[in-house]
Amino acid sequence: MQTSVESTKKYNFWIWIFSIAIPLAIAALFSVKIPGVERLGFLPPIYATINGITAILLITAVYQIRKGNRKLHERLMKTAIGCSVLFLILYMAYHMTSDSTVYGGEGMLKYVYYFILLTHILLSIIVIPFVLITYVRAISGQFYKHRKIARITYPLWLYVAISGVIVYLLISPYY
Repeated sequence: MQTSVESTKKYNFWIWIFSIAIPLAIAALFSVKIPGVERLGFLPPIYATINGITAILLITAVYQIRKGNRKLHERLMKTAIGCSVLFLILYMAYHMTSDSTVYGGEGMLKYVYYFILLTHILLSIIVIPFVLITYVRAISGQFYKHRKIARITYPLWLYVAISGVIVYLLISPYY
């Protein structure tokens, strides 16, 4: 029988593949437009809402694990991961059918927007391996290691989810 450490090692290859492939795919999609497909301009408020739901799920999951409700915590976290995957699919679909929207604000708000956008983008890349490693440690029963990395993953992921909503709210008047 495999130990939990051995089972974790078999996932490491896939964690790094996904951690590299997802940001590269998203970067590439900005140069790929599907010809003949109608612009999917209705998607940004949907995927912004999914980011908001993800944030609520993360907060609720942490609350539940602190109450000792491991099963509900697990379900909430799996749902948060599912929401993040759905967000990525919708985000890619939008950008493969639509040009990027330019922020039209001015003054100090413009700098706030670009700061939040830049940190959102950078942390959304950084958080991918953290989420995957945290998840693998949980499913492989390495709860001490899971808790240790979750203390880093949680605030990063929560910031990415919340800042995604803020970025949408700031740029939505310019769609």
